[in-house]
Amino acid sequence: MTLIIFIIFLACVLSLVLFKVKSGSIARWAKLFRIVTVVFSISVFTYWFIKKSAVAFVDNSVGLQVVNKLPQALDFYLIKVNKTDQNTVLEPKHIGKIRPEYYRIEYLKMDKSDEYWIVGYLGKKNLVYFSQHSVPNKNIDQIVEVQNYINQSMKLSEAAKKQVDGYNYENTKLGIWITLDFLLLFLNLVLLLRKNKQKRL
Repeated sequence: MTLIIFIIFLACVLSLVLFKVKSGSIARWAKLFRIVTVVFSISVFTYWFIKKSAVAFVDNSVGLQVVNKLPQALDFYLIKVNKTDQNTVLEPKHIGKIRPEYYRIEYLKMDKSDEYWIVGYLGKKNLVYFSQHSVPNKNIDQIVEVQNYINQSMKLSEAAKKQVDGYNYENTKLGIWITLDFLLLFLNLVLLLRKNKQKRL
């Protein structure tokens, strides 16, 4: 997705440059490029937001329900431990903030993994919960009830914290690129609509 967002950024910048081309044989192609850029960008972002907001059900997956039994809302992350060719790859994912007595459901693709970690934060940097879970039977869904402020492994929780920090850093960068894309897309859309309106008048 990062590559697509960067391509949209370059296309939107080029579209703003092509706005200056108003005559000659290139003008028609320039306008067509600008229209295609706007339509493509809107389509990509619409699809992306719908996909992000929908529940990510995965075929042949293990359902995981995380229940917060603590008196405070915690921000939870899931780290899947993937093992391939004698290498271990940690795959972080943000579950979200869960209020007391509420839960979230995730669907885990466990074809390359039989273990995952749950990390809970109180605030942005205060890690107050860490638990390690194995998946002996991938046909049975799992329920994790968070009832205590525990840290089952200081060593693994430090590794998890690094993964979460890196994950949040990448998401922050992605958010900046998306904001720039929206700004450029808005400018392109306004210029296109304004020019069409002027022609009608």
